[in-house]
Amino acid sequence: MPAAEPLRGAAAAVAFLTRVPVGRAILLQGDDVARGAWAFPLVGAAIGAAVGGTAAGLVHVLPALAAAGIALALGAALTGALHLDALADTADALTASRERALEIMRGRTVGAYGASALVLDLLVKAAALGALATHRRAVPYAIAAGALGRAAPVALGALLPSVRGEGPGASFAGRVTRTGASVAVVLAVAVAAGAGRLDGLELVGIAAAVTLAAAIFLRRWLGGVTGDTLGAAAELTDTIVLVAAAALTGSR
Repeated sequence: MPAAEPLRGAAAAVAFLTRVPVGRAILLQGDDVARGAWAFPLVGAAIGAAVGGTAAGLVHVLPALAAAGIALALGAALTGALHLDALADTADALTASRERALEIMRGRTVGAYGASALVLDLLVKAAALGALATHRRAVPYAIAAGALGRAAPVALGALLPSVRGEGPGASFAGRVTRTGASVAVVLAVAVAAGAGRLDGLELVGIAAAVTLAAAIFLRRWLGGVTGDTLGAAAELTDTIVLVAAAALTGSR
């Protein structure tokens, strides 16, 4: 493998998961995102550091929930609300048949289920992040959640096929190699263990359980994944890990 390929993959991961304009400096192709799947946890960790750092800094001058809300707004701006949009589309499609669900996820409108999912996700996430900021643990746990959250779609993309012939899901699922997925998982575990210390491996187990549950559900519901379901899995894993971290911190 040419030495430039990992760098292109890493740049593609940054360009896909964030609004950082690295694509202006490097000509990237669709396959580069799948090749850069190994770097998703590292990009997620960086996003988590920005979100957690903002919450940790603002909690000294603002109520915890307000500090966390502003931090999450920064995260949405940094990522272009990529996973939030995916969560809304997936929630709107949940009660529909397979064919209708795929049609709903192609649309650009947000329905009642999607809006409710967004509000509840952000409310729960802000409460958990605010609690962690109060206990001065927002940064390490946000880093762990960011890494584990971005490893989830990589694992799902390697395990399940795309149910469409085009779109982000098709260019990702099925093209993520087992090697790339394995590297992503190892990096996510290492980041979570390092950031979360004693709780790190517990958070890894929780993220693994969420990913496995998502894989089983998506296999039965759609027979595979779409770009929206991959993004929704990332967002839900991120949120659940933060909630678990807040619970573990509060119990001590």
